[in-house]
Amino acid sequence: MTDHSFTPEDSLVAVMVGISISDETIRTSELLSIEQMVNFLPVFGAYDSDRMRRIANIVFDLFEEEDGLDALFGLIHEDLPEHLYETAYALACDVAAADGKLAQPELRFLQEMRHTFNIDPLHAAAIERGARARHMTV
Repeated sequence: MTDHSFTPEDSLVAVMVGISISDETIRTSELLSIEQMVNFLPVFGAYDSDRMRRIANIVFDLFEEEDGLDALFGLIHEDLPEHLYETAYALACDVAAADGKLAQPELRFLQEMRHTFNIDPLHAAAIERGARARHMTV
């Protein structure tokens, strides 16, 4: 899958789509969360949101392969600047928390992401707690 080249923003979208489909159920709340983040976060300020469908299709194709998650993380690791690793993790946590529950595949996705991108455990815990706090309901 080295024929794909992602922009940093594409990589962030790929992470969000990946966490959303990791449990084989794409929820409306997750899609809305992705759309809102792409539309409003500064990191996506210059991003052409029309690219999202192409990136989503690449992620879907990768998840059809046996080692698709490894391939996805390989692409992202190659094309995402290191200073955005924690941003990617935060976006993944927000998408995972959007529907109010974390399934085992989502937890595994986040665990693999922490390992692949060498995210400090304390930083990861803080990011996870922030996502949980943002998605609480009354």
